[in-house]
Amino acid sequence: MPSPVPADLLAALQNAQTLLCVSHVNADGDAYGSLLGFTYLLRRLGKSVTPVMPDPLDPEFAFLPGAEEIVLPTALHSRFDLAVSLDLSSPDRMGSAAALIDGARLPLAVIDHHATNTHFGQFHWVDARCAATSQMIVALADALQVPLDRPLAEALLTGIVTDTLCFRTSNTTPAVLEAAMRLQQAGADLAQIVQRTLHRLPFRTLQLWALVLDNLQLREGVVWVTVSQQQLRTVGLQSADLRLSSVLSSVNEAVISAIFTEKQDQNGDPTVECSFRARPGYDVGKVAFQLGGGGHTPASGCTLAGTPDDVVARVLPLLFAASQPPPHTP
Repeated sequence: MPSPVPADLLAALQNAQTLLCVSHVNADGDAYGSLLGFTYLLRRLGKSVTPVMPDPLDPEFAFLPGAEEIVLPTALHSRFDLAVSLDLSSPDRMGSAAALIDGARLPLAVIDHHATNTHFGQFHWVDARCAATSQMIVALADALQVPLDRPLAEALLTGIVTDTLCFRTSNTTPAVLEAAMRLQQAGADLAQIVQRTLHRLPFRTLQLWALVLDNLQLREGVVWVTVSQQQLRTVGLQSADLRLSSVLSSVNEAVISAIFTEKQDQNGDPTVECSFRARPGYDVGKVAFQLGGGGHTPASGCTLAGTPDDVVARVLPLLFAASQPPPHTP
């Protein structure tokens, strides 16, 4: 079970009337699930809640109830009592929403399941034992005495399913399965969620794979690719599809995989988004944290300044060191 909701955070949520909630850049299913689940949950209590994403809505998650209400930070003009960050371990993952929250001097509550969370903000509920932030929102609903129903359950089960790859990750505990069972009993359709998220793939994603896998490299137990902006523009994508991570992490000869995606910051300077995956027994969370990012032991990431060549040269030695077998203890 998740740890109890801290009393100060619970009081902050109960006392606030107008809330801004935000999740992370390049949002995944748990980002959308926890954001929309939290929004729906607090609205059930009569609160005014505005869901925010740093990037435009991913069409893959447009089926979720309330997804059409998500706004960009540039569209915000209202005043808020409280900001809530969901499923992100450091404020830079909020993109431009971070500056907006700082500028408005909003108190910030953090709800997250990443072990590398930096405990930013004024209120914290971080539980790395949970497989997804959406799992924590199930416990929050219990703490606020709000019964689970279909719209809430559909959002939260989507977060759990996508973050556990349909209950296949090593952190899928009995508590995760119990939360998923409760969400199904509340009306969420597991088969439909799996079909709409894990079992669908846009053709242009395969086109991108065809381009980037031509430069696939493997050395010292690490497999990696670099994704350029030109390749993304060629196929009409904004970012590399995360399911490429699952493909690379299945390579027999590798224990760690990495994707380096060329980006730009708000000033137009070159940056690289790094996404890491590791097999059980290996830790890429420490690598990401060392580079200023975050995540979990088997899955983490960071964004670094520089060109792809510079960043790859900087990061690979850390990944090579992380790919070495742990020393044998007699």
